Amino acid sequence: MQCADKTFVVAGLGVSGRAMAQVLRERGAHVITVDERNGEADRSSFDGIDWKSMDALCVSPVFPPRTPFILAAQEAQVPVLSEVELAWQLRVPNTRTGKPAPWIGITGTNGKTSTTEMVSTMLTACGYTAPAVGNIGNALSLAAVDPNNDVLCVELSSFQLHFTDSMALDCAAITNIGADHLDWHGGIERYAADKSKVYAHAQQAIVYNAQDARVRDLAFAADASCARIGFTLDVPQDGMIGVADGWIVDRAGLMGSDPATPVMVAPVADFTHLREPDGTVYPHLLADAMTALAWVLSFGADAAPALEALKTFKPGGHRIECVAQYTSDEGAIRFIDDSKATNAGAAAASLGSFGAHTVSWIAGGLAKGGTFEQLVADNRDRLVGVTVIGVDQEPMLKALLQSAPDVPVSVIDAEPNDTVMARAVDAAAAYAKPGDVVLMAPACASMDQFVSYADRGNQFAQEAQRWVVEHGQS
Repeated sequence: MQCADKTFVVAGLGVSGRAMAQVLRERGAHVITVDERNGEADRSSFDGIDWKSMDALCVSPVFPPRTPFILAAQEAQVPVLSEVELAWQLRVPNTRTGKPAPWIGITGTNGKTSTTEMVSTMLTACGYTAPAVGNIGNALSLAAVDPNNDVLCVELSSFQLHFTDSMALDCAAITNIGADHLDWHGGIERYAADKSKVYAHAQQAIVYNAQDARVRDLAFAADASCARIGFTLDVPQDGMIGVADGWIVDRAGLMGSDPATPVMVAPVADFTHLREPDGTVYPHLLADAMTALAWVLSFGADAAPALEALKTFKPGGHRIECVAQYTSDEGAIRFIDDSKATNAGAAAASLGSFGAHTVSWIAGGLAKGGTFEQLVADNRDRLVGVTVIGVDQEPMLKALLQSAPDVPVSVIDAEPNDTVMARAVDAAAAYAKPGDVVLMAPACASMDQFVSYADRGNQFAQEAQRWVVEHGQS
């Protein structure tokens, strides 16, 4: 892309907006930043912008495609670019290879962050400069113009993909597709269509969830001449990686053998950070690990250091993490932070990691158009009580009344906002007995009462630790 002397409008001065403005200005572009809440922006409103004089509009993910200024730009035939699209077009050659760094990209309703972090960790262990970027870590547009990066491990949200069209990933994966962000996209089909863009033009390998029919169909419908590699938590078929007799098994030729010959890759028990203290494997983290392994090996990385790095990998914060524990002669009550479970699918995976009648669940928040009847019905036998937070509690309360009317429920008043988590932890802990967990896996976004899911998780950890101390533990 030629930027010099062209005029770009950058909408939003969050992480991606600031990065886009920086890389464009460094390339001689005239940049107009617009943000109604940030005084550093050039303008606080899109009113009065002469779109016919603009060369492109660069949008942050926060703006839905039906936002009036986006429609106005499109009506004036101004290209609308995501940060992903801009970064792809501005890539620079790597200092060692003389070619732009390949991108390994992943999307999905759940599991994107953990999988991207695993891939970055494994490739780093193999000697690559391979940062995790995109919807995680540093801004993608800055990473794409850094010639020292050997490969980019890119987490891609459906928001980012909507205005992305020319990207051609080296290896692409979709972990799963469930109902999420339907209010932003306007329905599940449009949401899935945006997700499927990662498969378009894939160069080397498409990795897909063989247990998700929608993802499987998208993988084989993609217009890409490359390998298709499925992952499954069941015994794998030809062309897949999966699990059999407690081992990860390769039937896709990832380990360099004939695909028709199954290869026992490693015992699942070796991946210590993917398990509960009693040895129970977190299914969703194991699925993430197999996705990452399929990615890394199809990319051509050395299997030995990659596997060693994966065995010691620890998921990032707010992903099914024990943040406090109350111990008595009868046993322990553990407080588990899975604040990153921001939709029903992620919460289902989290709840599914625990046994019957052992979970005091903290749920609720910004529903994003989602419903929870099936989530509650599938997990009602795990619950000893539910504590509902959020400004709009109706969707969660409706699901509990319909699908688990016998499970006790505490409703936390939305005000005062600064004591919401303290009151939620007190209520949830009251349901728990030794051997149980208090699980923060809200199935909803956090922005109605918290700055972010991280802020929500941090507050949960703080209040859980306070509760333990108050009850005689240190």
